[in-house]
Amino acid sequence: MEGNTYLLALAIILLSTKIFGLATELVNMPQIVGALLAGLFLGPAGFGIVDNTDLLDQLASVGVIFLMFHAGLETDIKELKKMGFASFVVAVLGVVLPLIGGTIVYTIFFDVENHIEMLKAIFTGVVLTATSVSITVEALREMGKLNSPVGSVILGAALIDDILGIIILTIVSGVATPNAEISSVFIKIGLYVVFLFMISVVAKRFFEWMNHKRAYSKRTAVFLISFCLLMAYVTETYFGVADITGAYFAGMMVCHIEKTRNTMCEKVDIASYLFFSPVFFASIGLQTDLSNFSGYLALFCIALMIVAVLSKMLGCGLGAKLMGFSGKEALCVGIGMVSRGEVALIVARKGQEANILNPYIFPAIVLMVIVTTLLTPILLRIAFGKETKENRPALN
Repeated sequence: MEGNTYLLALAIILLSTKIFGLATELVNMPQIVGALLAGLFLGPAGFGIVDNTDLLDQLASVGVIFLMFHAGLETDIKELKKMGFASFVVAVLGVVLPLIGGTIVYTIFFDVENHIEMLKAIFTGVVLTATSVSITVEALREMGKLNSPVGSVILGAALIDDILGIIILTIVSGVATPNAEISSVFIKIGLYVVFLFMISVVAKRFFEWMNHKRAYSKRTAVFLISFCLLMAYVTETYFGVADITGAYFAGMMVCHIEKTRNTMCEKVDIASYLFFSPVFFASIGLQTDLSNFSGYLALFCIALMIVAVLSKMLGCGLGAKLMGFSGKEALCVGIGMVSRGEVALIVARKGQEANILNPYIFPAIVLMVIVTTLLTPILLRIAFGKETKENRPALN
């Protein structure tokens, strides 16, 4: 990008993601879908108005880190404890089935002749393990079901799901490193766990101390964002773990300090959702080239979407059924975990960077994310049926 034309590109991205986001919101769909569509419109899949550049890639990387930091800040430890075991069972089955299903779909459509290709097949399954319940939360809130047992187990399972997904991402990324040995990968992960424990003790005391100081919000915002970026850097540079993992755990370390969490969620929202996140979601579309989207890839895309939906519904629904939920409640839990949203896109992007995601299938993943995001609120309303209207809290 010559001269200062990057300024024009950023202006176009921010305006288009907002316009497309508002348009999708008008039809009761999340703005993330609009941002993705904006990227497709601007990129090679559309009119080629904006080129993807190193600068946009770097800004998108910061956007991913902020998104994961925000997710860590919003982790509700009490919610995890409340429906702990049930959520754990739902999360585990909701990870295992998509992981197996995605791997099988890849092996059916593509030749898996060596170690690297097998890792790509497994990583396709890893992408399907992701869950984004932001859409589900809004749908459940509208139906008055957010604080029901179904809502609680979905929230708890989604949190555990994210942690399990990050662990799997770390292992697969580590194994994919040239000349890497499985034993050394697990040793690094073990050392990283020790590092996290030590840092969490220091961070907890420091930010609790900051909690009582004047000019708290201004100073703490700077310290916390710096802490997030440092954790992301150290995590990837010295432990070989994805930087988004460090950002996620940085948020989790301070999520129990209520004032810190509330302040930082607000601060991160301003920086992230006004600038970095739109660039990230648009960059996904800018990287999506549909010129090679053949009939064969279309079949793969359809198969991937079917497995993406059914594996979560069956896995998470079975987990809920085993934990004593009724058939209808188990179905609602399974549907509530279907949406992949930004989490799958973040994982897919990390796979691209590590060369363990087949670039040929990237458009199929983007379409899978859009379809699962659109389907989830619709299927939830159908699953709850008339009961949602009868049980909706009265408005004061």
